Amino acid sequence: MLDYTALIVAAGAGTRMGLGYNKAYYRMADGKTILEHTMDCFLQDEDCKEIVVVTDSENFYHALGPDTIGKIVVVQGGASREESVWNGMKAVLCDTVFVHDGARPFLPEECLSALKSVMETEDAACLMVPCKDTIKVVADGWIEKTLPRSTLMAAQTPQAFRTELLMDCMEKARRDGFEATDDCSIVEAYSDVKIAVVEGSYANRKITTVEDL
Repeated sequence: MLDYTALIVAAGAGTRMGLGYNKAYYRMADGKTILEHTMDCFLQDEDCKEIVVVTDSENFYHALGPDTIGKIVVVQGGASREESVWNGMKAVLCDTVFVHDGARPFLPEECLSALKSVMETEDAACLMVPCKDTIKVVADGWIEKTLPRSTLMAAQTPQAFRTELLMDCMEKARRDGFEATDDCSIVEAYSDVKIAVVEGSYANRKITTVEDL
């Protein structure tokens, strides 16, 4: 058994969705918000002892109701994703933390199980899927080179870490003003820990635009 905290980052403004509000609170066809779907797999997992949701508390309780209790803790988001994760980390109680995008509501149970299994022995792990498209390096509107697709994978979430490891790396990153697009990048830059690759799923997509629904 692996006890862990799920840290769900849901503090965005939903600009690319064109909603005028945080896309985490968009109601899907069944009437539930994207965020509720995202939380469901963790609420149903007995190994998840705590869910830290980084978001605007007023929006959260307005959308989900004032009786949302149990293992859910709401933490105010920051000016950037990195700052939001940092705010959430200060509320993490477990020795292992799974950082997950609030806009990934389709996490398959088998991916979560595989990630938990790997984290029984590793200090960090990331769900990933092979890139389907050819990736090219571009500068000033010109193609510079094509990267070998056989070595490229797309990172997903959850990304899992020993809590102490991620906190230590984030402290150093904040000190240096280091900006990262995901949490693994911070651990890569500020530790020698090898991050295990766990097979993800193309179904575990992130909702960025209306078309993703």
